Amino acid sequence: MPAAAPDAATGFTTFALSAHPAFAAGRIAPAALALAIAAATLPALLAWNVSPSPTFLNQALALALWGALVAVGAPASPGRGPWALWTALALTAAAAAWSWGPGALPGSLAWSAIGLAAAAALLAAAGAGMRRGGAGAALFAAFCWGWLVAGVLSALVALVQVFAPALADGDLIARSGFAGRAVGNLRQPNHLSTLLLWACIATIALAELGRLPRRAAWPLLALLVFAVALTGSRTGFVGALLVGAWALADGRLSRAGRGLALAVPALFGLAWALLAVWARLSEHALGAASRSGEGDLSSSRFAIWSNTLALIREQPWTGVGFGEFNLAWTLTPFPGRPTAFFDHTHNLPLHLLVELGLPLGAAVLALLVWALWRGVARARQAAGDAGTAARAALMFVLMVGLHSLLEYPLWYAYFLLPAAWAWGFALGGGVGAPAAAAADGRASRAWAAGGIVLAVVAAAAVADYARVAAIFLARPGLAPLEQRIEAGRRSALFAHHADYARVTAGGPERTPAATADFARTVHYLLDTRLMIAWSRALAAEGRLDEARHVAARLREFRKPEAEAFFAPCKDAAGAADAFQCQPPARPVHWRELLRG
Repeated sequence: MPAAAPDAATGFTTFALSAHPAFAAGRIAPAALALAIAAATLPALLAWNVSPSPTFLNQALALALWGALVAVGAPASPGRGPWALWTALALTAAAAAWSWGPGALPGSLAWSAIGLAAAAALLAAAGAGMRRGGAGAALFAAFCWGWLVAGVLSALVALVQVFAPALADGDLIARSGFAGRAVGNLRQPNHLSTLLLWACIATIALAELGRLPRRAAWPLLALLVFAVALTGSRTGFVGALLVGAWALADGRLSRAGRGLALAVPALFGLAWALLAVWARLSEHALGAASRSGEGDLSSSRFAIWSNTLALIREQPWTGVGFGEFNLAWTLTPFPGRPTAFFDHTHNLPLHLLVELGLPLGAAVLALLVWALWRGVARARQAAGDAGTAARAALMFVLMVGLHSLLEYPLWYAYFLLPAAWAWGFALGGGVGAPAAAAADGRASRAWAAGGIVLAVVAAAAVADYARVAAIFLARPGLAPLEQRIEAGRRSALFAHHADYARVTAGGPERTPAATADFARTVHYLLDTRLMIAWSRALAAEGRLDEARHVAARLREFRKPEAEAFFAPCKDAAGAADAFQCQPPARPVHWRELLRG
């Protein structure tokens, strides 16, 4: 199984840590220690996946393991520390519910978002409660060990993907879809870079807490930073600078810890230079080197941000609706738009503002800023190992926050849940807080029950996902495709994938599906095949202006796979009969396309 190597690493690390006197003094149950390490390590290292989602199993594993950690760790009452973070999550969940109820967002997509927000709130409470208990520093060290193990093993995966790509089998080690760039088993260069930088933070924190010899920290940092360079991620470069800034901003770091933090950007620069020289001398294709020569340093982000601002100006008060950015952006005329299909603005503040509207989006952002400021204040007040752990926890939050200004890592459970735990930990009371907090058995049982529920929901989601995964399998003995599609349409959380298969199956000669069949899938991600099928369905029902509007928006993306669809437009005779060759006779707003 793909998880064999991570299991072995987790078991060895757990055995070594359980013998450490600091962990014995912290009274951590062996199961909690093992789960703290496994929750960080295993979701990041699972390479095996099943279509249609390349990361669903990683996210489900993260939900199950973090839920199990909460159940076994039985945190004390979290107090009021994370209230601002909880409120921000609650408002976001309410926006998802509103977008589903009065709005048009399918219930499956709304419930997924609400469930993840609830899971993040639970993990924030668990982080705060675990810090208030008697084993907070030891649990945070276990958390760091998990990310260090995940980072080291992911760095080895990165080395294979760049220097020996033939060894990547797709099951134990994922194949990179970017020539000469490392993507890890999460299959995204920026995701791998953030994971590795979290591992760098964990290495420095463990050295500061006395859990890792400093002579071991240096080679570990060198390996991790070298792997960051292999991703070719410019987000990773900025993240390396953030680790260096930690050394300058945190006056309580020891001299050795400050040296380790300052070494990260220096090691990144050295690794980048060495890789550039190696690529030139060996004539090896190195994606990391080619990234520096790209003309568009923002990778279309500036363009998508400009489009987002236009959508905010158009609907400033209520926004386009939670989960509706892709639909609104794709179906709004933007002749100079990026040619990729974006389902997120790649900037968390802009995304909240465009989907929730200025009043609610600004309120959520203000709460997040307040929670961050309170975390900084509490970390500065704490002394000793408690303060070291709290400040390192904030670095985890800041790193993924930086990433969220350029992408959307918090839309993935394997980043969202540990970030919420670390944020809650920073907002919790000091380690060794009043015994009454740790002795609150009712609070511990309540939070433990929440962890069990989270783990059970993750298992149920995997079973539900199997319904739609069967549609995309190709092996003897399976039921007919039509039967598998109908079974998938009964999925509680993933029916939109089955709808997509239903409306896009077959060639252009097939009878267009009814427009009602698009009600769920168009809210997930519009792409070329879906837009062609949708425009044909609209035209078949006589909604020609709407069909022409969808076709016109597809033309703006300039996709090669749409050339056959627009082929009749090349001559006057064909253009006169083809709806996709004619502009709509009147303006069409994207919300108009959602009516039955």
